[in-house]
Order: sequence, then structure tokens, then C-alpha cells
Amino acid sequence: MHIMKIAFVGHGYVGLVTAAVFADFGNEVFVIGHTKKKVEDLKRGIIPFYEPGLSELVKKNIEAKRLNFTLDYTPSVPESDAVFIAVGTPATLTGDADLSTVLEVAQEIGKNLEGYTVVATKSTVPTGTNKKVQKILEEAKPRGAEVDYASVPEFLREGSAISDTMNPDRVVIGTESARAQEVLIKLHEPIGAPILLTNFETAELIKYASNSFLALKISYANAIAKLSELVGADALKVLEGLGMDKRIGNMFLAPGPGYGGSCFPKDVKALISIAKDNDYAFSLLEEVENINHQARRDIVRKARKILGDVRGKKIGIFGLAFKPNTDDMRYAPSIDIITMLTNDGAKITAFDPKAHNNAKDVLSNIAYADDMYSVSDDADLLILLTEWNEFREINFNEIKKRMKALNIIDGRNIYDPEQLRALGFNYVGVGR
Repeated sequence: MHIMKIAFVGHGYVGLVTAAVFADFGNEVFVIGHTKKKVEDLKRGIIPFYEPGLSELVKKNIEAKRLNFTLDYTPSVPESDAVFIAVGTPATLTGDADLSTVLEVAQEIGKNLEGYTVVATKSTVPTGTNKKVQKILEEAKPRGAEVDYASVPEFLREGSAISDTMNPDRVVIGTESARAQEVLIKLHEPIGAPILLTNFETAELIKYASNSFLALKISYANAIAKLSELVGADALKVLEGLGMDKRIGNMFLAPGPGYGGSCFPKDVKALISIAKDNDYAFSLLEEVENINHQARRDIVRKARKILGDVRGKKIGIFGLAFKPNTDDMRYAPSIDIITMLTNDGAKITAFDPKAHNNAKDVLSNIAYADDMYSVSDDADLLILLTEWNEFREINFNEIKKRMKALNIIDGRNIYDPEQLRALGFNYVGVGR
């Protein structure tokens, strides 16, 4: 076990989770932030987002003095053996990744280097970025400092980020330097996952190619669901039969309101953009995006079909976050679906166990319920959009007493249609 000093710039999902896990392995870890309030909160173990188990892991390692939060690049960067860039790369209006923060951070790290340091990017960046960052580091570093550079993309999923960081399917290390490889292999030793050694461009592309492929599977499932509805097939059985094929696998084949979150929409856009910049029209991925938008419109279309006209009708929404076990509202299907419904004049009341506060920033013209049962009060229709466990256990006899009309759209196919129809509900799923 090699104890190292390491620094992370950025304390979002990737930076904070990875820093906490590496601290838990016994390393001394610095996390560099840029907002005083957030850094002060983190020092007290207050996490800026919801992730199961993270707050306990952070507190444990703060108490053990292995996890330190700071606004300063000194002494954290000069003292570290490895420094990770883990800041956001949001999509710009053109779909390209916005690299301004990555490049600014590289400049700051460069100026503060001392002795030998490996600098690695965890942020998802388009091919060619790592060469730019390497150049910035080389030009900014003080005389006598030595730096090697690597791309080490992350593959964690929100909602299961800690276990994904501790037990990943693979660790990808992209670098041209044997010395940097050695440092990063030692650092990742406690993880015990297969390590794939590549050049920069390959590491950069693996991340985009993986996320876009998963988005492709989701859109494929939604296209099959749409076709199943038209021909009278049961999409869940079709996709189950498909997923039993070992070459295909059953993960990410669930139809619903489409993919959302901070990664898939942004990374599909970025890969289309990277392809365009290299004179390749990646039209397959453009269609993946089209199907994803269509999946959201289909939920609204079903609501219109059930209610005839949604104007003035009361619609209850179960779940707002883009998926369960997170409070992340980025590109959540609920935003588009609710916006379309309110534009048509529907009155919306919603409930989400964790995402209320974040949702209020993007959906201000709807009512928020304090519990899942009051969402159904006087409702003409219920729509389930996020499959939180508490929604699976709901008492539909209680819901039945409260609703004005017994209509339900199960956007994630988590309920038994026969059971609900027996209770008198008009049940509509996706692809059923």
C-alpha cells in the first residue's frame, strides 16, 4: 500500500467522491474549491448534493485528517505527488464541451508545481484537450519543476458513485509517460480493477464512446417500445428477450421518458461535435437524440389522449430527479414534460423525495407537495417519472380515495397493470 499526497481541483460529483475514496485508502488528500461558502460547508462535512453514503465517508476522513478542503493551490499542489483536474465541462450552445474552467485550472496548477508531479484530468474532455493542457502546464511551471500529464476518465454513476469508484469495471490511464503510468498504477492499486493503458486521445474517446453507447441502448429501447405499442407487442418482454442474449445484455434497455442527467445528453452532443470537427457526420447519434426527445413528447401525448384536453386539468407528478437516489435535475425528462404540460394549461403538483430544492430553480410555476399522497388530491391524472423506491410501495387504495379521475401513466413501468386495472385505474405504461 503506497500512501501518497494527492490534490483534486473541483468538488462536484467526480472530485468529491474520488477524493473521499482515495482518502479512505489512507492517502492524504486536498480538495481545492473556488467558492468560500462551499469550502467552509465541506470542512464541516456538509455536502452540496445528495449521494448515498457520501456524507459519512467525507466526515470519517475529515476526522482522520486525511481529507482537507481549501481555496488555495498552495501548499496543496506543490506538496502533492498527483493532482487531478475534476471541474465541470458543460455543453455550450453549439454542443461542444466548455473547456474554459479546465484550461484556467491547468494554468493555476502549472504556476504552483514543485519537484515532480503527475497532473491528470478526470473531467470529460474532447479529444485534443489533453495536449492543450499539457502545453499550458509545461509553459506555466516554475524552473526546476517536472510535470507529466495523463488522462484518467471517471465512470461513476450518480446514486452509486462510491461503490463505482471503489469497484470500477476498469481504470483507464492515458499518458505517453512511463513514469506517470507507474505513479497512477500505484495509486489505483487498492481498487484492484483491470487497468487499460492508452494514449491521450484513446482515453478521451473511451469515455464519450461508453456514455454515448449507453444512451444509444436507452433510445433503442424507447424506439422498440414505440413500435411495440403500434403492433400490439409487450415491449418489456421484447426487451427482456433481447437482453437475455449475452452479446447484448439487459442493462440500459428500460423504456421510459428518455435519458437525462449531467453526462449522457452532454456527452452525446460532444461526440457528435467531435465527429463534425473531424469531418465525420455521426448521424446515428443525432437519431439517438431525436428518439430521446420523442420519448418525452410521447408521455405528454399519452396525457392528452387520456384527458382529451389537459387545459385546467390537475396532474400529479411522482419524481422529478433525472433518476432515483440523486437530487440532480440536470437535463431531467421531468423538466421538458412538465413544461409542455403547463404550456398546454395543465395544473401540476409534484413530489420528489430529494430534488425539490433543485427543481424549484428550474420549475417555478408548479405546486410542490410535502408527501406522495397529497400529490394525488383531486388529480385527473398521475404520471410517474422517477422510480424512487418509495413510489414502488405506494398504497393505491389510499390514492384512489383522493383522486378525481383514476388515470395513471407509469413512465418507468414499475407497477403491475393488472393489479391497478383491478382497482379501477386506467393504466398506461411505456411500450405495454
